[in-house]
Amino acid sequence: LSTHLILLYFHPTNLAMAFVSSFTPTLSRTVLSGNVCSAPRFSMMAKSPSVPFMEVPEAISEEMPGYVGFDPFNLSSYMNVKWMQEAEIKHGRVCMLAILGLVVAELYTFPFYSGAPHLAINRHDWGVENGSMKQILLWCSFFEIMTMPALVQMLNGQGDRVPGDFCFDPLGLGKDPAKLAV
Repeated sequence: LSTHLILLYFHPTNLAMAFVSSFTPTLSRTVLSGNVCSAPRFSMMAKSPSVPFMEVPEAISEEMPGYVGFDPFNLSSYMNVKWMQEAEIKHGRVCMLAILGLVVAELYTFPFYSGAPHLAINRHDWGVENGSMKQILLWCSFFEIMTMPALVQMLNGQGDRVPGDFCFDPLGLGKDPAKLAV
């Protein structure tokens, strides 16, 4: 009889339920309490479209751009969602500029940087020694300081600014709302 119970407890279906129970607290209470044969209790909250066995995060709205209900660590309940969106957009923009700088530095050397190495890995060390990396730090710090008031106003709800929008459009490309919608 004890061998039969051990085989029933380590049955592949029960092992799979134990794995899935690590993501859903109501199921883990059922599996870990020893009631392996009893039906698990599920909550009736809406399930996430991206991770169907998890519930939809409360702080994330379906009107958000790119909504798929993905917040597996439930960060939206601890942090301001607008702040996280702003950080994600800012990091994406910095990465795009970094890739552009990497490609331009590989293909073209400015005349005043004639002694710079051509490979990016060597160019970093050269930039640190000559002080050009300090310029990057200076300009990034300046940009962060200048955008901080807009970020604080958005987080306090004092304005209708959406994350990532600084109304910086020197070429006037965003004046036509029909073109922006595309």
